[in-house]
Amino acid sequence: MINTRHGAGPTMDPEQAVRSRYERAAKVYEKDLCCFVQYDPKLLEVIPDEVVQRDYGCGDPTPFVRPGDVVVDLGCGAGKLCFILAQIVGAEGRVIGVDCNDEMLKVARRNRPIVAQRLGYDNVEFRRGMIQDLKLDLDAVEDYLRSHPVTSAPDWLQLRSVEETLRRERPMVPDESVDCVVSNCVLNLVRHQDRQQLFNEIYRVLRRGGRAAISDIVADEPVPEHLRNDPELWSGCISGAFQEEEFLRAFEDAGFHGIQLINYSERPWRVIEGIEFRSVTVLAYKGKDGPCLERNQAVIYLGPFKRVEDDDGHVFRRGERTAVCDKTFRLLLSEPYTGMFQPIEPRDPVPVEKAAPFDCRRSRRRHPRETKGIDYRETTQPTTDCCGPSCC
Repeated sequence: MINTRHGAGPTMDPEQAVRSRYERAAKVYEKDLCCFVQYDPKLLEVIPDEVVQRDYGCGDPTPFVRPGDVVVDLGCGAGKLCFILAQIVGAEGRVIGVDCNDEMLKVARRNRPIVAQRLGYDNVEFRRGMIQDLKLDLDAVEDYLRSHPVTSAPDWLQLRSVEETLRRERPMVPDESVDCVVSNCVLNLVRHQDRQQLFNEIYRVLRRGGRAAISDIVADEPVPEHLRNDPELWSGCISGAFQEEEFLRAFEDAGFHGIQLINYSERPWRVIEGIEFRSVTVLAYKGKDGPCLERNQAVIYLGPFKRVEDDDGHVFRRGERTAVCDKTFRLLLSEPYTGMFQPIEPRDPVPVEKAAPFDCRRSRRRHPRETKGIDYRETTQPTTDCCGPSCC
């Protein structure tokens, strides 16, 4: 435990503090930059020691990646997580590591062919960019600057125009091109004023149904300004930590649904001035946007809670037929809600092209006659198998 009081100092530049420290960490291992993370030893066998020894993280988002996925690793550093993911997604998948630190990328890029040779396939690439601006490829910017150095204000204005053209015509990570975005103890290094853009970018690059699996450091209380202004604490993944509830709210505000705290470390990693800093892993899904259509569907929440509320404000009471739009109906039958709801399909399906708009601003019960039909009068005879082979 650390219980040292840090005095207020001059305002520092978080990006410069992070860049300087991680340039050092690319050359000499810094144990204070990470928590211990246990990975499958078999996945480490093909990774060179130089990369394994430059592991700076606080959690393990890899269990949420699937074979064949296209994955982006935000703040990939020396590439350890990317090389682990390369084996999980397999030869049919692809892994894109994004980082802005030249020294870390040099380590990752020179070890890429070694890992590819050992695996028998090459499915990893490393791109230079800011994780809060996944459209801008900094290698492309550097190519431009070699022949167009910025020496005046007009040059700077022209550079801004070139950057916008690159974002529009040659985005580093295109819209809806990724199945899963992962990150390991990096989001807390981004400046506060860039964090909304950061989460919006994660959302933008994911396909509908895609997932974000993010491990990071959070604080149980807001971090005071004098700690935020400490460059060592900021670059050490401490003073830039999100407050716990703020971290989850950032996923909500970006449009994610099904947000879960997969891991919440019982013991804090560090304690400073009574504030606890610990590792968490959050899993969140993209896909709740789109039109709300009335197709006479309902779901029954099976419990165990008396009532629950989803990310769109729909309230589901245990055992009650709740009317839902077609979009919500399909969402609740997929991850991460699988097994929580009993679907009720209408006896006469309503074609999508004939479906009327559904008002998702309120929750209401669905009368059984809405799904069976007003004129439904069928009577059946008892069967020998009333509710299953062993019910009686």
